[in-house]
Amino acid sequence: MPKDESVDFPILRAETAFEGKIWNIERESFDYNGSVLTREFVAHPGAVAILAIDDLQRVLLIRQYRHPVRKYLWEIPAGLTDIPGEPRLEAAKRELMEETGYVASDWTRLQDFMTTPGGNDEVITIYLARGLKHVGHDLELDGEEVDMISQWFPLEEALASVLASEIQSPSAVVGIMAAAHRLGVKPKA
Repeated sequence: MPKDESVDFPILRAETAFEGKIWNIERESFDYNGSVLTREFVAHPGAVAILAIDDLQRVLLIRQYRHPVRKYLWEIPAGLTDIPGEPRLEAAKRELMEETGYVASDWTRLQDFMTTPGGNDEVITIYLARGLKHVGHDLELDGEEVDMISQWFPLEEALASVLASEIQSPSAVVGIMAAAHRLGVKPKA
């Protein structure tokens, strides 16, 4: 069975090429089996995402504008793990509440994945949240979150949208496919 393997090649030189608000661009030179290679990559704090499923097997998706791709995307609730010392599960609970006003009584780690390992060290942990209750929130949203909406969709419809490339947000794609596989759900024809 294939399995990714961690390797620590000796770092010969490391510097921050660009310091940003959320992430930095790092430049590292390393010894790769006797050759010196230099690579630049986004150093990312990581993130969590939540696939919230209700008792009717519907998933909670949010529609949010993403400027780099100039699209409104249907996504699952998610956020950065940028609070020092905060466990990933607590970050997921916080993000679900902040973005949707829901809390969940049942949490399961669903899937970990790397978004773009050729140029970014971001790892996202997706949690499956069940036992949902809407408690509301009074957070003041700003930026692209101002016109964010949330909506419930049957998991089988969301899976069909993923397979038709109508939903392209990586967290939503991975989360919906992993949940559908785990729950034995087939796409709606």
